[in-house]
Amino acid sequence: MNRESTECDSVVRLEKVSKVYQRGAASIWALRGVSLEVPHGQFLALMGPSGSGKSTLLNMISGLDRPTEGDVVIEGRSTRGLSESDWTLLRRERIGLVFQFFNLLPGLTAQENVELPLLLRGDPQPQERARNSLRAVGLDHRAGHRPGELSGGEQQRVALARALVHRPTLLLADEPTGNLDSCIGREIVQLMKGLAQESGQTVILATHSREAASAADRVLVLHDGTLEAEMEV
Repeated sequence: MNRESTECDSVVRLEKVSKVYQRGAASIWALRGVSLEVPHGQFLALMGPSGSGKSTLLNMISGLDRPTEGDVVIEGRSTRGLSESDWTLLRRERIGLVFQFFNLLPGLTAQENVELPLLLRGDPQPQERARNSLRAVGLDHRAGHRPGELSGGEQQRVALARALVHRPTLLLADEPTGNLDSCIGREIVQLMKGLAQESGQTVILATHSREAASAADRVLVLHDGTLEAEMEV
């Protein structure tokens, strides 16, 4: 990485980030000059309808996609020019990801799914840390069950335990309640918020749900790839 900063007062800073996709001769603007700063420990919700750019914005921050223009700065360091291996290491060490679809490996138990990020890091005690992470989401008693034996809410709790097991600085959650009923979805968001507060993590939640967004410290509205407004929480 380059452009190191001796003082880092934010976890994420976007500097005029745009993303353009080519569809034949057409240019599709997913993001248009988005600038944003997210301080340490903040729970930020990005609201907007499908196609507004929420997922694209999270993909820019996580390195799953790259900006056409602009820069993404993580903990005071520019990510411009990072290689795929650099991004993989950054996600492995500093970023946790939760998605609408749980992305659990069906042949592994809940505990084994949570252990995966630790095994990739070469952690010497993956079993103990995975069990502690499952306990934090209230599912240590289901550690030996495979995803097909768990409810949707339980699967999302396992996915959350997996995202947090390596103690990331930043948690990115892309429509994590989209496949859950409103009651279970509310529980997941409150659990995410409580765990993040305990550990001082920064959370960016992409959602179309006003109820989910109401748990955040700050709510920004995206429309057609542009940050339009800040809502009262």
